[in-house]
Amino acid sequence: MSKALVAYFSASGTTARVAKELAAATGADLFQIEPAKPYTSADLNWNNRSSRSSKEMGDESARPAIANAVQNMASYDVVYVGFPVWWYVEPRIIDTFLESYDFAGKTIVPFATSGGSGIGKASQHMQGIVPTASVKAGGLLNGSPSKDKLAGWAQEALR
Repeated sequence: MSKALVAYFSASGTTARVAKELAAATGADLFQIEPAKPYTSADLNWNNRSSRSSKEMGDESARPAIANAVQNMASYDVVYVGFPVWWYVEPRIIDTFLESYDFAGKTIVPFATSGGSGIGKASQHMQGIVPTASVKAGGLLNGSPSKDKLAGWAQEALR
């Protein structure tokens, strides 16, 4: 049986709620990806081209620092990676997370929350960052899916 981790970044709390529910539904461990410098509401204003999030997403090489680390990443076979959709992909802090560990041979399942856009090309982008892992298509987990629905989604996402 594989050991799973749900690692997530949440800007507003929506992704955090879903991540906690997914971890409970799958029996996975839970890890919050926290930025070394927390985002303010002004940082997250995607309508302002000078905001921190806009600048990060406009720079493919941007890698916001993370304040914490997974202590036992080697023990996990499956990592569900959650995030809010930013500009149709994962936020750059997720890229920082992916580049911080050896994911060789691991399965990564992206999941996202979004107010209106799809997950876009996040899984393809993530696969490029961790080419030695198997990055699945993943999907959106909006609303309040039941524990059974989340457990079923998690199993289906691994196929």
